[in-house]
Amino acid sequence: MTPPAQLNKIYGPHRYELKIAYFDCFSGISGDMLIGSLMGAGCDFKKWLVQMETLPLEGWSASIKKVKRGGLAGTKFNVKITSPQPQRNLSQIEKIIKKSKLPGSVKERAALAFGRLAKAEAVAHGVSMEEVHFHEVGAVDSIIDITGACLAVEMLKLDKIFFSALNLGSGTVKTAHGVLPVPAPATAELIKGIPAYQSDFPAELTTPTGAALAATLSDGFGPMPLMEVKAAGSGAGDIELAGMPNLLRVFMGEQGGGGDYEEDNVVLVETNIDDMDPRVYEYVIERLLQAGALDAWLTPIIMKKSRPAVTLSALSEPGKKSAIIDIIMEETTTFGVRTAEYSRSKLARGFKEIETPGGKVRVKVGQRGGKILKAVPEYEDVKLAAEKSSMPLRDIIKMAEREVRESTDGGRVIKPSKERPAKPGRR
Repeated sequence: MTPPAQLNKIYGPHRYELKIAYFDCFSGISGDMLIGSLMGAGCDFKKWLVQMETLPLEGWSASIKKVKRGGLAGTKFNVKITSPQPQRNLSQIEKIIKKSKLPGSVKERAALAFGRLAKAEAVAHGVSMEEVHFHEVGAVDSIIDITGACLAVEMLKLDKIFFSALNLGSGTVKTAHGVLPVPAPATAELIKGIPAYQSDFPAELTTPTGAALAATLSDGFGPMPLMEVKAAGSGAGDIELAGMPNLLRVFMGEQGGGGDYEEDNVVLVETNIDDMDPRVYEYVIERLLQAGALDAWLTPIIMKKSRPAVTLSALSEPGKKSAIIDIIMEETTTFGVRTAEYSRSKLARGFKEIETPGGKVRVKVGQRGGKILKAVPEYEDVKLAAEKSSMPLRDIIKMAEREVRESTDGGRVIKPSKERPAKPGRR
């Protein structure tokens, strides 16, 4: 999968669009359902299988077939175990993934998902992560589910992935640890910070594997974002549910291709404060930005009884709203916040690195319809380059802007935008 921070990808000449997927988890989510939905939406199973067979694992085979759940068609993904398999711990699974010939991004995401699973199991059972010997999630079929899901989203070249709230189901589930309540203890750990709900269907609808994949792959949770739908698929679960199709739906499409600007939704979190040490605000804003806030700022105001005060504001993606609210509640004197969701129109953005006598300088490039409208060098980079080269800072700025313009053809970027690297001093 294309790194989530790389927001700009060219689909066709001079068109800047965001290729996104949205998973509708009305019947929960599991690893095999996720793969089935992506296969139904256009992922090439034969090409997928060729790459998956580079995993140093024996005794398995995979297949897909069309089935019906609740009268609706779906794609059922199956893994068949053809020989006895040992229990494996996290280190053993990570070695298997690392030795494969899968793309690096697939290995990273699969290892991250298994790390989340190991941590959740460790917390649930009161042991260390390395003491966790996976049963269901360490078996070959779960290794294939997690790694295969990461490979499928990579093959489909998705820039952003969103999920609805997760339907957990209810009742109990049989596991290697015995009969457990739904959600299973590991699932309960994995869904922390994720919108989820229990329904009346007496079954485990969201599995630990499904929850780990959602937490690892998601760029946000909530309603379906605005997009031009290009494909859709449904992944089928193992069982029939009375009164509801046991399916995971995925919608894939493009965002930003229908006009000159990219479109998305953001959440504004605000609170008024009149009784806090002003020295604390610097720390609070830094924490908000580290937690994923797109921006954070202070506005001077006058409150009741003519008290001077400030409005603390933070802008974030919908999926990070809870983390932003938690920080404000923990670090400030406020007793509450207000939130509002806005639609946002923005230039397609990317970063270029320009060589100067003082070193590399990052330049933020803003484009509309493929044409550069803005090129703004990063101040900290410019400052560092000026100090190293003894050149005037303003000359470094002009040099960086000129280099960006000269690297284009008719005002259009011909070099790919780069993901924004770390700030100087944090490399």
